Amino acid sequence: MALRTLSGKHIDPRKGRGAAINPEGRFENVEREAFDDGWVQNADDDEHALKTQIIEERAASIISRNNSPDIPFTQSVNPYQGCEHGCSYCYARPTHAYRNLSPGIDFETRIFAKVNAAELLRKELSRPGYRCDVISLGANTDPYQPAERKYGITRSILEVCAEFNQPVGIVTKNAMVERDLDILVPMAQKSLVNVFLSVNNLDHEIARRLEPRCVAPKRRLEAIRTLSQAGIPVGVLVAPVIPFLTDDQIEAVLEAAFEAGATQAGYVVLRLPYEVKTLFRDWLERHYPLKAKHVMNRVHELRGGRDNDPNFGSRMRGQGEFAELLAKRFAIAKRRIGYDARGRMLRNASLDTTLFRLSASIPEAAKQMSLF
Repeated sequence: MALRTLSGKHIDPRKGRGAAINPEGRFENVEREAFDDGWVQNADDDEHALKTQIIEERAASIISRNNSPDIPFTQSVNPYQGCEHGCSYCYARPTHAYRNLSPGIDFETRIFAKVNAAELLRKELSRPGYRCDVISLGANTDPYQPAERKYGITRSILEVCAEFNQPVGIVTKNAMVERDLDILVPMAQKSLVNVFLSVNNLDHEIARRLEPRCVAPKRRLEAIRTLSQAGIPVGVLVAPVIPFLTDDQIEAVLEAAFEAGATQAGYVVLRLPYEVKTLFRDWLERHYPLKAKHVMNRVHELRGGRDNDPNFGSRMRGQGEFAELLAKRFAIAKRRIGYDARGRMLRNASLDTTLFRLSASIPEAAKQMSLF
């Protein structure tokens, strides 16, 4: 049975995978359907098709830029495309459609590793006219997903940033960030880095289904504690807030993260762009069929009657009465717990962009050219 394209048809859910369908991307003009041709003899053969495949590639450029008014960075670096964590709600899933791959299972099992990322970053930071601004790691897919253990691309990017005194904001769901303390601590001492751990609930069963290959929420809280004790500014990102599924745990997450040492907190309401709406609806029906209708009805309330709202200003927070109540509730909880007393720093706003310098490894001639 070919797994590549299943045209949105159900397959048996596989352990450790978030999606159970592999719909065609929106740019495809054909549909394919799986069928049993008699060659699959046992479940092991079919299971083999779901193993993660890492594709090494040499990217043409590495810094992505945006002018969005509702995100706290103007440039980002993504060491990988696709993410093995398998979060059913991931807004980055549609990017696989640009490769003629499915935003479903393909997104979780076909990961592209940008093996020349550090080399490209060094070149881009050394270019004449480069103006230093915070670089976000984890804006699209997680920089500490399982492939990072082998490839270390995120670590190599951080090494380059440390050479240039380039400030970095990191967002991750993985405690693997602790591995890079030897780089992060010296950067933090210069106000060049902060880290946000994404935690949207503390229920192990929900997390296991919702984020199948992420570390458990408890382990993420331990990572917050480790980073905080090492002197690294660390925050918690309650994302996404899913109505009737995780929204009741906002206060509990904020309290646990604060106790672990978080000094900042933010949230993002569930987003369902492009193919994600189909994938998430399927996930809801499989795992929480009795809640599915209630969840989607509330999503529509937040999104002006639609599955998704792409507009600046409302896409991250939603709109309407429930969105307003959610914002007030979050603000009250932060104030009560003590986040405001620890400082009202906005994410990335406290990072220092004035220390940027050309790396000592850059030839002197190139440094001179950068002045013109």
